[in-house]
Amino acid sequence: MNQYKKVAFYTLGCKLNFSETSTIARNFEEGGYAKVNFDESADIYVVNTCSVTDNADKKCRSVVRKAKRNNPNCKIIVIGCYAQLKPNEIVKIEGVDLVLGANEKFNILAHLDHDNNFKNEESEVSEGGRVVSSKIEKVNEFFPSYSFGDRTRTFLKVQDGCDYSCSFCTIPLARGKSRSQSIDSTVQVASKAVSGGTKEIVLTGVNLGDFGVGTDENFLGLLKELDSISGVERLRISSIEPNLLTDDIISFAAQSKALVPHFHVPLQSGSPELLKLMRRRYKREVYDSRVAKINELFPDGCIGVDVIVGFPGETEERFAETYDYLKNLDVSYFHVFSYSERDSTKAIEMEGVVSREKRAERSKMLQILSMKKKRSFYERHKGKTFPVLWESDKDDNGYVYGFTNNYIKVKTKNESAVSNTVENVELKFIDKDGIYKHE
Repeated sequence: MNQYKKVAFYTLGCKLNFSETSTIARNFEEGGYAKVNFDESADIYVVNTCSVTDNADKKCRSVVRKAKRNNPNCKIIVIGCYAQLKPNEIVKIEGVDLVLGANEKFNILAHLDHDNNFKNEESEVSEGGRVVSSKIEKVNEFFPSYSFGDRTRTFLKVQDGCDYSCSFCTIPLARGKSRSQSIDSTVQVASKAVSGGTKEIVLTGVNLGDFGVGTDENFLGLLKELDSISGVERLRISSIEPNLLTDDIISFAAQSKALVPHFHVPLQSGSPELLKLMRRRYKREVYDSRVAKINELFPDGCIGVDVIVGFPGETEERFAETYDYLKNLDVSYFHVFSYSERDSTKAIEMEGVVSREKRAERSKMLQILSMKKKRSFYERHKGKTFPVLWESDKDDNGYVYGFTNNYIKVKTKNESAVSNTVENVELKFIDKDGIYKHE
């Protein structure tokens, strides 16, 4: 019998982290542990961290303190990108017992023994706890994972790592080289998720379009096989680089049975000079081409954009260039990120640092523009009927929420709306919160 009986999880960051946390949780449950909510008292707390922003340390400390308040005698394990990048920093946080790197996080149970200790002959011990982490050069194994039971949509990890060298990004240092399983192996994992009752699979990875790199397989081949899985109703691509989103992929999506008309394509900057400084692998003309192709083949298609503000060298003129470019671009919404300095990146050494006040100001400007774009996108579809996948149980106000296949959010109090079911809904009017209301 396990000495530790209850385990709780907290996930920071991206959909990829959610898929990995869910898989690790299932491993614990198969090992005899009971999974409980993070707000409850648990014997073990697992914190899956992110390194995208510069306040990873602050977030991690806050979550650790919360766990200790829930159970002062608990053991705390920290995993994830931040754990790979700065393990010796994390292990000094009061309350942290074990820090696992990218290669080790899927073997948490192997690092627990029956004597209430964490042990590994290659680990390092400090005053706070223990670190077990391989050098990033040795991180080359792909661990398949998918979320299930946490949300209606299943986040399926099909790729990990990145071979790119964007000047602002630490992900290659946190997750290693690009890698994936074979198409056959990936389809098997997806089929398992579908057999469990999931209606929508969201494909996740660090650099999705790089699937199959180093082999004779590719992302388009994967999409074709996933599209043929019996029972899969929706396939959604979480995010794909514009240089890897080929016309062939867009064309296949237009005639597939499951791929939804929703593309999230990172831009990062509308300034050609900044794209060069960021070491992005495409020119703005490529982005224009991808947006035009999507809009040509998907009249109701939704296009999301990632953009970074405040990158070193972003003058007023270059920001205006980005703003004007996005204003005139036929897209649906933005995810706006303020640049944050990160150790071991080229950008941190660059001149032309933008003040944090300017970063916040520019971020607010683009967020307002994004809200206008989204509202316009929603208004354009008024009066049309779309399939809505209801994704939640009723909230405190009696509403159930869901999304159309082209990512329009809908809410209703209708009894017909049941979590994990699809219903055709006519989009009639937008409520004051900016969400379509179905009566």
